Amino acid sequence: MFIEPMMPGENIGWIEVICGSMFSGKTEELIRRLRRVQIAQQKVQIFKPAVDVRYHEQHIVSHDENSIPSIPVHHSHQLLLLCGDAQVIGIDEAQFFDEGLPEVCDQLAYRGIRVIVAGLDMDYQGRPFGPMPALLAKAEYITKLHAICVRCGNIASYSYRKTSHDQTILLGEKDIYEPRCRKCFMEGNS
Repeated sequence: MFIEPMMPGENIGWIEVICGSMFSGKTEELIRRLRRVQIAQQKVQIFKPAVDVRYHEQHIVSHDENSIPSIPVHHSHQLLLLCGDAQVIGIDEAQFFDEGLPEVCDQLAYRGIRVIVAGLDMDYQGRPFGPMPALLAKAEYITKLHAICVRCGNIASYSYRKTSHDQTILLGEKDIYEPRCRKCFMEGNS
């Protein structure tokens, strides 16, 4: 990876990761942070993977139906071309991006950009998901959000898949997934 050298006095950016299970409020928190950036009149650019068309093709939309315009992209390197003069970059559903996303986020941060990334940290089998482990390792700030287990009411960190599909990426909502605690997740998968 080539990183352009910083000029004396230039700001160095950073990476923030918002992670957790489905229904934990990741997108809601991303939208909240990005709206604060807009209120501060900072230049912001927002991206999402083109594959995520559950709610809207060109908006990031939370389960509470809050939304913010975004640019759908097919490959993480497009972010470098589309970021323009943004001071803040928002990225939703990071787990659906390719493995180059952590390097791209590094490059953006070295350019002096605040990069805010949201995504699932684990897949439906409880395994690290896509580029998220590398993003978590590189991030200066990490926020792990939790849902409430629909079975017992405890803190939920897992996204339990209620169907028998076995592909890693299966877009869906409450019809396919539910948040579960460790115990209820393991019981459902045994």
